[in-house]
Amino acid sequence: MEFPILLVVIIALALIFDYINGFHDAANSIATIVSTKVLTPFQAVLWAALWNFAAFFIAAYIIGEFKIGNTIAKTVNENFITLEVIFSGLIAAIAWNLLTWWFGIPSSSSHTLIGGFLGAALMHAFMMDYHDVAAAQPELGMWDTIKEAFNQVTHQGVVKFDKVIPIFLFIFMAPIIGMVISIIITLIIVHLYKKSNPHKADKSFKRLQLVSSALFSLGHGLNDAQKVMGIIGAAVIYYHVNMLQDAQYLNIPSAGRFDYFAQHYIWVPLVSFIAIALGTMSGGWKIIKTMGTKITKVTSLEGVSAETAGAITLFITDHFGIPVSTTHTITGSIIGVGLTKRVSAVRWGITVSLLWAWVLTIPISAIVAAITYLLVTFIS
Repeated sequence: MEFPILLVVIIALALIFDYINGFHDAANSIATIVSTKVLTPFQAVLWAALWNFAAFFIAAYIIGEFKIGNTIAKTVNENFITLEVIFSGLIAAIAWNLLTWWFGIPSSSSHTLIGGFLGAALMHAFMMDYHDVAAAQPELGMWDTIKEAFNQVTHQGVVKFDKVIPIFLFIFMAPIIGMVISIIITLIIVHLYKKSNPHKADKSFKRLQLVSSALFSLGHGLNDAQKVMGIIGAAVIYYHVNMLQDAQYLNIPSAGRFDYFAQHYIWVPLVSFIAIALGTMSGGWKIIKTMGTKITKVTSLEGVSAETAGAITLFITDHFGIPVSTTHTITGSIIGVGLTKRVSAVRWGITVSLLWAWVLTIPISAIVAAITYLLVTFIS
């Protein structure tokens, strides 16, 4: 089957985004294990990449489905999905990811992708409504036409809020859950090991960090690789339904099309997990420094607590099919272990800066995607 050029470009861009996501988020998986000197940076990225890729087999053959990919593909009403919309969303997501990587800001690749997808879809709906209003009511001035078109967009259900609202809520819930779990784990460990020889205990925790970082990397792969798979899935499903008028897809209810796609395009999840693993191997040293030392100093005990808490949070959200930010999750977990020492152990100035980056990610990505969509439609 020969794909149209734009679909091929979208798949290529999605995998590039996946790769960027890997090195952008490498810090999430390896920051604590590097800062505690359990592994060298090179060893750590190889270790994380291995478990990023292993997540494919967990999702495909143990869990048996790709819930998060399905959620991403359905954040936008399928009536407002086009290849141009997906292309514009990816361009915005890549631009924001590279910008935050350059400045060493641990922003969320997940929310960048979602914001880009939503912004481009909303602009697509607005442009269609603007042309319809202008044709139906030529007597209206430009601003009145814009106002009427905007009013129509708000009543068309472009955004699937049953999918998007949990994603927005977990911008705040994921780090809070990670923080609470890490506090509990840290207090339990401290209680259990309070009479142990400090040197022997530290050696044990450094070995345990290999396990905890592997678990977190597994969660990272399960969570983040599926998001790109969801975007590619939305594009391929659009191609089959709207361009080919493929009876096999048309005869399947909308809710079941993504699962059908995942079964028949198994190479898509496979290459998505490979791309993120390769990206992780490339590392992201500026962000590693922020995550591993600037938020709070982390010992091997605290590294185990933070990574285990982050992994548990990611496994829970994957079970419910809620895409979350691994950056937010591990940041909350690291803050949690800092709070077990004292409130002042957390460098709140850095934390507030991260929070602003998190809050601004979706709207900025949406605006950039909307502008990109306008440029794409103008050029085409």
